[in-house]
Amino acid sequence: MHALIRSGLFILTSMLLIACSQKQDQSPTVVDEAVQPSYKVTTLVPGSPFHGIHGLTFDADDNILVGSVVGMSIHKVDPDTGAVSLYQGPPEGMADDLEFSADGTLVWTAFMLGELYARPAGGKATKIASGLAGLNSIAFKQDGRLFATQVFLADALYEFDITGKQPPRMIMENMGGLNGFDFGPDGKLYGPIWFKGQIVRVDVDTAELTVIADGFTVPAAVNFDSKGVLHVIDNETGEIFQVDIDSGEKHLIATAPSNLDNLAFDSKDRLFVTNMSDNAIYEVNRESGELRTVVGGPLTTPAGISLDGDLLYVADLFSFSKVNIESGEVSDVSRIISDHEYPVSVTANGDHLIIGSSNAGMVQGYDKQTEQRIWRWTGFSAPGGLLELADGSVIVAETGSGKILKVSGDEGATREVLAENLTEPMGLAITADGKTIYVTDAGSGQIIRIELDSGKQTVVKTDLSMPEGIAIDARGSLFVAEVGARRVLKIKPDGSTEIIADELPLGLRGYPGLPPSFLPTGIAVDNQGVIYLSSDIDNTILKIAPYEG
Repeated sequence: MHALIRSGLFILTSMLLIACSQKQDQSPTVVDEAVQPSYKVTTLVPGSPFHGIHGLTFDADDNILVGSVVGMSIHKVDPDTGAVSLYQGPPEGMADDLEFSADGTLVWTAFMLGELYARPAGGKATKIASGLAGLNSIAFKQDGRLFATQVFLADALYEFDITGKQPPRMIMENMGGLNGFDFGPDGKLYGPIWFKGQIVRVDVDTAELTVIADGFTVPAAVNFDSKGVLHVIDNETGEIFQVDIDSGEKHLIATAPSNLDNLAFDSKDRLFVTNMSDNAIYEVNRESGELRTVVGGPLTTPAGISLDGDLLYVADLFSFSKVNIESGEVSDVSRIISDHEYPVSVTANGDHLIIGSSNAGMVQGYDKQTEQRIWRWTGFSAPGGLLELADGSVIVAETGSGKILKVSGDEGATREVLAENLTEPMGLAITADGKTIYVTDAGSGQIIRIELDSGKQTVVKTDLSMPEGIAIDARGSLFVAEVGARRVLKIKPDGSTEIIADELPLGLRGYPGLPPSFLPTGIAVDNQGVIYLSSDIDNTILKIAPYEG
């Protein structure tokens, strides 16, 4: 899966990312008022079954098996009806690429965990290799030998013993990112070199690599059909090509939405591709170029949200999206991962659209009118919540360092520390006069008020269970996504609290061994008191509105 890319090592060192089921509940907050049946929860944007999908393969009955890294699961999908069922759950189910052996054993690469798994037909998953961060693409040679590559977190090609009894044999390294590969009729390995825009042939016995085609933007994967014709997908352009492996000549057969990740053929030579931004599997008609959506969804893994008029901006991990709050229609601001690097936070409270990526340590701004990126700042430690001040400076909740920063100047070089020694600062909200901000500290369970002029800090609420997103309404009430308790809490100016809604689908956990925080759950409130909330469990955007009267 390409670009959890630069993510991996940064994630592991900066305390953040992803994972497998639901956040552990902590002791609940004691509230001052009973639950009030005064708000109605509805779905503004419907959900989807995956958290980004990557490799796919077919079983003996032509069912699709598809893997997800973020969701840490493998699902079975009926290619005709789109029906989805869980095949292998988390954490062992983390799969970037997967393939069946001749005897029906499914093998897959757990990208972030650096592990290789095998599950025989009717059996249980077992780990057959570990300690190889960035294990990515996998395939069997015709003689039954198993091969896989490390990509993005390392750069190497290995042969593996499917029994796990023998250690992996490194064949070669530093190829440039040998991603989704396949073996051709000649027994040679063919695959894309992600960072060089090339398609190569590799002799796995002599470690000889030959470039057979180039000129691609970001080639992500290749696969042969039953006639031995090589097919290539380009992640960034969405183009799908046939490539002559002798001449290198390429023929465009279809164009899909960008952020394609992998492809596979069923026993009838039907071509299917996966798309991360759309949580989708498409069937590709190779004659007409038409696409049929087998399964998909409007959002992949929504995190931070920000409201601007009738538009709700969403940091959707694999896309930067916007939602019309009247219709619920979702559209893209940006979906090219090389442009926005897995956004998890967003603000539209000022003159710009600003997003942050925790794994890339990046904060970048877009022009609101053109939606074109105009600046990009790097070097942050897992940036979470964001706010733009009237003078154009940006407040950043730096989750990885426990600091609140005020960033300004050319290239965002001026970084004033407003607060430090926090545990996991995540959400930010600002008062109407622009003089005061509120910060959620997910790790300590606190909400902290900071006066921007004086720097004075006051703890306004304690004993919360993983508070993440925070918003403030016109009357000064705070609305908090209390993720550990799976609810939205209202904190009134007098300090009293009210549970607005509970038993909500919140709380995707981090990889084993990491803190549970990953995606800063987003919350926003409009002038009528309607609350919007992102769900990282079922990928919905919820609308929580006061009952009339």
